Amino acid sequence: MFLNEGYAATSLDKVAIEAGYSKGAVYSNFEGKEELCLEVLDGIHREKVRGVAKIFSGTGDLSSQLDVFAAWAQDELADPRWTRLEFEFAAVAGRNPWVAEQLATRHREIAELVRLLVIDISQRFGLRGVEYAGQTATALMSAGIGLGALRSLDPKIDMNIFGLVVRSMIRASSTMPEAQTETE
Repeated sequence: MFLNEGYAATSLDKVAIEAGYSKGAVYSNFEGKEELCLEVLDGIHREKVRGVAKIFSGTGDLSSQLDVFAAWAQDELADPRWTRLEFEFAAVAGRNPWVAEQLATRHREIAELVRLLVIDISQRFGLRGVEYAGQTATALMSAGIGLGALRSLDPKIDMNIFGLVVRSMIRASSTMPEAQTETE
């Protein structure tokens, strides 16, 4: 319901009716609308993280895995309903300090998972720059979130750009010369 109608337009009454429960039953499981929306977003995040992990846990060369990832990103990161919900929830409910902290915590957790994935891929395929895995994770998340936001407003935005960004970053880390150290 949050995905189809948005955060502001979805009431707990509507959720209860749609789910076939009383409003009290909904409140017995969630303290409020914010907590319920966080649970919805958590489910989406888990699904997306599982999808990426599955792609890169498979066998095959890096190029093949990147092809699969680019196709996945085209379909999975391009859902305008999800992106709109993320931004609307952050803008409306994020004024609540508890919600803001919950969102920040969740994004840090996802960034850590991406960082670990970057390290794993770098080690398996002999890429350089593992020491920058945290920054790489932030850059990847920023590119994905930014493109998703643009796509939610303009369906003509090509999400294949994300795959190109990932390939460019990998190309740079595989050809980047080792840092020179001065010797006395």
